[in-house]
Amino acid sequence: MMRNTFTVFLLISCFTPVFSQTDMSELFKDSLQSEKSNPVISTFKSPRIINARTNETLHKYDLQFMVIHRFGDIAGDFGGLSSFYGLDNSTDILIGFEYGISDQLSVGIGRTKGAPNGTSTFQRELFFLDGKLRILQQTKDNHIPVSLTLFGNSVVSATEESDLVTSDTSFDKFGDRMSYTLQLILSRKFSDQLSLVLLPTYIHRNLVTYQDMNNLFALGIGGRLKVSRRMAVVFDYFHSFRSQESKDYFLGSKEFKFYNPLSVGLEIETGGHVFSLDFTNSTAILENQFIPSTSSNWGDGEFRWGFSISRTFTLKENYENYDW
Repeated sequence: MMRNTFTVFLLISCFTPVFSQTDMSELFKDSLQSEKSNPVISTFKSPRIINARTNETLHKYDLQFMVIHRFGDIAGDFGGLSSFYGLDNSTDILIGFEYGISDQLSVGIGRTKGAPNGTSTFQRELFFLDGKLRILQQTKDNHIPVSLTLFGNSVVSATEESDLVTSDTSFDKFGDRMSYTLQLILSRKFSDQLSLVLLPTYIHRNLVTYQDMNNLFALGIGGRLKVSRRMAVVFDYFHSFRSQESKDYFLGSKEFKFYNPLSVGLEIETGGHVFSLDFTNSTAILENQFIPSTSSNWGDGEFRWGFSISRTFTLKENYENYDW
């Protein structure tokens, strides 16, 4: 009897570890597979790179406060020591808020000073309402290889009406003050160090000057390269598909040349907020102005430094995704 009991105990002792290791191995595989199918987070650290938007939306119930500033030309005819390399001037200033309605949908509201568009007078006092909807999110197993977000805005100018009929501020009706942006944001996080974004963009302005374009398409590209634990180099560039006829008219009749906006900068995470120190040839901040109307040339020293500060506040705890 004792011998049989010992034999059964020995058999159980031998096989139990085998079964346990097999079960643990399966559990480990399932855990790894589950982790690989998780969404990629923090492709970028902010809803903006410099001029370009990113795929990032706020978490539900989060409120972000943002300040963006553009100074005057560092060099060129309007830069140099007399303007303290542009620091005495400001071309545009944005103050705005963004709120997370859900983890996939954010809405924003704010105001910019507005910048000269070079083609006529210029519209100032721009009030905007925008939204960003996350459609796809990249997964770690590349089942979904990219993130796709839809962005749009509506902008109204509060500039005083001009009596000059050829001006873009000769508003006959309220709708003449309006302009719009629609943008697809296609992004991918290649590694913890590198993220890139592609931005097909459509701009519509209800009122423009003669030979300017009401409808304009553009293609943007941007990126973030992490260089240390809290610092990254960022850049973005937009190519506007303006007709040659429009370019020739403004160059011939007004000696005005359009340039594509190019920006580079240094992004710093402070823990409490994200700070970005930028250099760009665009004077304006909103897509409705800097994409169709940038008139500054890097080669002539007509670029400026600027900065952006964003701070996020949680207005209400979101327990929906908590695993109790």
